[in-house]
Amino acid sequence: MRWSEQLAGRAAHQAPPGSAAQQALPGMELAGVAAMPGHLRTTRSPEFAGMVFHEVLAKSALNRVPAGSAMPFSWTINPYRGCSHACVYCFARGSHQYLDFDAGADFDSQIVVKLNVAEVLARELAKPSWQGEMVALGTNTDPYQRAEGRYALLPGIIEALAAARTPISILTKGTLLRRDLPLLAEAQQRVPVELAMSIAVGDHALQQSIEPGTPTTRARLDTVAAARAAGLEVDVFVMPVLPHLTDGVAHLDALLTDIREAGARSVMYGALHLRSAVKPWFFAWLERERPELVPAYRRLYPGAASKATQAYRLELAARIRPLIRKHGLEFSGGGRRSRDPYPPVAAAGARGARQLPSTGESAGLALWDATPGMPAPTLF
Repeated sequence: MRWSEQLAGRAAHQAPPGSAAQQALPGMELAGVAAMPGHLRTTRSPEFAGMVFHEVLAKSALNRVPAGSAMPFSWTINPYRGCSHACVYCFARGSHQYLDFDAGADFDSQIVVKLNVAEVLARELAKPSWQGEMVALGTNTDPYQRAEGRYALLPGIIEALAAARTPISILTKGTLLRRDLPLLAEAQQRVPVELAMSIAVGDHALQQSIEPGTPTTRARLDTVAAARAAGLEVDVFVMPVLPHLTDGVAHLDALLTDIREAGARSVMYGALHLRSAVKPWFFAWLERERPELVPAYRRLYPGAASKATQAYRLELAARIRPLIRKHGLEFSGGGRRSRDPYPPVAAAGARGARQLPSTGESAGLALWDATPGMPAPTLF
């Protein structure tokens, strides 16, 4: 689905009467904004300063996860494209380029809204071929970003999934989740409901700088507590761990303490992942906010590399896994795929064990070495 034909400014006024191009919103900053199939209108709202909403009618709601993916689910729903949370590191930024938007400021402010997503979903779930597999929300852009306060798409989605006896998984940074806790608690009586909150930065100033559109860490912790009070278990994604910014033992220990006190069931973690479309945007932030760290990051993410070096990821595993264990936050997924990016080997001294003295952790911590485990899902 790509944008075409709709232009801003003088070009829009020169377009044929009634054409999609003439429907462009006057004063839009983009040189060319096009309507994807199903486009209804483009609008601004005073209470969402700097935001542009592109309202569309979706033809489909369910997206199949490619075969061979590391994700522990097969289907996703993305009611929005683009995300006002504006996380500098967000892996989904590149997806906005398919709409002829850029992966930077446009991703943060040009939000595509699928107005009829709940109705389309209900039709898809009613098909005889639907097998009731788990459906995940929050795997690309956040379903509880600010736009959800205006459009309220999630209640209809949750109701449709529960009515079709389809398990629900939601990952979010959004505290608007609290609005739907009663609905999710009711859905849990019929289907499995998995909730996860993304909380990766304990330092308030850093959090506001690198995740400028998100609720505070404290507000998210309070949302975890509210979900537990409503009878819902919540896992926490400490993702991404930022090298030299949030990977110190003191920071991680304090953050995990707060997460445990909020009542989270478990923690999954993962080091910063920089896809090609995200890397320039992240490095621009780093050069502006923490220029002294640029050389270190270029060594950790050399050339076109999207993952930190294996040596760093092993060291992070050695540092954080004992802390997760200390706080009783180890993930237990039953028969599901492990989300620990470097699972422990059977015993100390087995193949893959190594000593990482710079972490200050136990020399006996065993990690996969020659054949690292599957990376944890990189969702935010």
